[in-house]
Amino acid sequence: MRHRCRVPKLGRPADQRDALIRTLTTELLRHGRISTTLARAKVIRSEADRMITLAKDGSLAARRQATGFLYDPELVQSVFAAAQERYGSRRGGYTRILRTVARRGDNSPMAIIELV
Repeated sequence: MRHRCRVPKLGRPADQRDALIRTLTTELLRHGRISTTLARAKVIRSEADRMITLAKDGSLAARRQATGFLYDPELVQSVFAAAQERYGSRRGGYTRILRTVARRGDNSPMAIIELV
């Protein structure tokens, strides 16, 4: 039974799902705005907010956790350098999801996720 198990599966095995979430989060933090499906955007919103919260903390332990999750160590340095001045007064909600038109091939709902 999967009662009350609310982990979004995204149609992938666990290792591929984790790699997909890490990749999308890395690209969101690198570019500031990416276009993906609505289900994927909702999943990576929490991970991106978690990385920015770690960057606001700025401790060595937080930096090591972020380096272990994101694929680019130089990106970790740039996020940690800019997070305090950009998000210092915000208490959460660092991303915004905007719905767009459905994908042409399979009519999947698409969205743009961006950093606020």
